[in-house]
Amino acid sequence: MARVTVEDCIDKIPNRYDLVLIAAQRAKDIASGSPILVDRDNDKNSVVALREISENKVSIEDLQKSLVMGLQKYVEVEEPEDEEVEILSAEKELADLDEQFSSDMISDEDLNNSMQIHGGDDDEDNFDLDSDAGDIDFEDNGDFGDESFDDTDDLD
Repeated sequence: MARVTVEDCIDKIPNRYDLVLIAAQRAKDIASGSPILVDRDNDKNSVVALREISENKVSIEDLQKSLVMGLQKYVEVEEPEDEEVEILSAEKELADLDEQFSSDMISDEDLNNSMQIHGGDDDEDNFDLDSDAGDIDFEDNGDFGDESFDDTDDLD
């Protein structure tokens, strides 16, 4: 009876080796308590598994995934690539710098207060920054006020 069932399953899974592995996985699932999707008819778990595969009662892809997961000894964890690691570290550095500078920031009011010129009570200490420069003599009379530049005696 199992021979006819294998022939029926070849249409679903063309490779006999894959068929044996998948049917064995389904038989193990049945043995561990998975519900049976066809009538048992006093058949063993391997025959029931083949009948379920031939009647499309189970997902072959799900059985293949569970088979691979059961045989794997090392589960590969997807690690980020070098570029992603560099980008993540740069973003972390920027966030740290931003946090550092945001805590060191001076408020606008404190900045304005510290930039004002604070004078005493004396009038001579107060500066008028808006006054005209008209009282300063910019006339060029050739006198620089330094005698060391007077070379007229050496020309004779």
